[in-house]
Amino acid sequence: MGRQMGNLQTFRFSEAARPLAELEPHHDFLIGIDSDGCAFDTMEIKHKECFTPNIIKYWDLQAVSRYAREASEFVNLYSKWRGINRWPALVMVFDLLRERPEVQARGVEPPQVPRLRAFIADSAYPKSNDGLRAYLAAHPDPELERALAWSLAVNEAIADMVHGVPPFPWVRDSLQFLADKADILVVSQTPLEALTREWQEHDLTRYVRAIAGQEMGTKSQHLALAGRGKYPPQRILMIGDAPGDLQAARDNGALFFPVNPGHEEESWQRFYEEAMHKFLAGEYAGEYEAALIADFEKRLPDVPPWK
Repeated sequence: MGRQMGNLQTFRFSEAARPLAELEPHHDFLIGIDSDGCAFDTMEIKHKECFTPNIIKYWDLQAVSRYAREASEFVNLYSKWRGINRWPALVMVFDLLRERPEVQARGVEPPQVPRLRAFIADSAYPKSNDGLRAYLAAHPDPELERALAWSLAVNEAIADMVHGVPPFPWVRDSLQFLADKADILVVSQTPLEALTREWQEHDLTRYVRAIAGQEMGTKSQHLALAGRGKYPPQRILMIGDAPGDLQAARDNGALFFPVNPGHEEESWQRFYEEAMHKFLAGEYAGEYEAALIADFEKRLPDVPPWK
């Protein structure tokens, strides 16, 4: 039964990702763009107003809400883990809380979530709500039911609250310039429904060939399915605001342009005025890219400020 369910999930995953696998080049270049915190200034509102309050509510962390907020914001916004999938991010929040003397002093034991860790480790299941539903059907457990309820509540909060947030300045200008020169792909770990809603709300879907969310796999898989064997690696560029975006580029031998957290507008202006022209001219790789990445990596720590 477990193997059959795994095979079924693999089939469903491949079906979800079919638009990427079947993407045919219209231009000589492929550009992947992350959405939350990169194209749109939505990271802060989503995590501070939607993710974190529901972590506290659904995982009974009211007694240590201050520390839960600090841990959640560090993981998801202000560290090298910024932008990772919601499930490993949630586990990391619990693990950081468990280490804090202030939490221990209050007698609060953050959840260990062994079943959720097993789901994260099982590569047969996409790390999405549908993936968790399928895993839950094969491995019934109240902990997984709670995890799904939390995730659905987060999505509901986002749908209710996050609207009217425009793209960063220079994003639309960049897309307009590149639309007839490169195939543009949204590469994100946000659910597809939310991505599509946000890109349609601001009339940006006209510039992209496909929108890839968490249902289609990881960011690395998105780039591999859309680009591998179709474009030379030096003609594939990933634009992102998190180390996971850089890793996705590296996994595919592609180039990377960083949108620096807290300096997004400056980054996009630099991309529009300078970086994208270097990329199209074949002058991006090497010292220019390396200097941008070195500056980017200095901005995201791996040690929480309370340590």
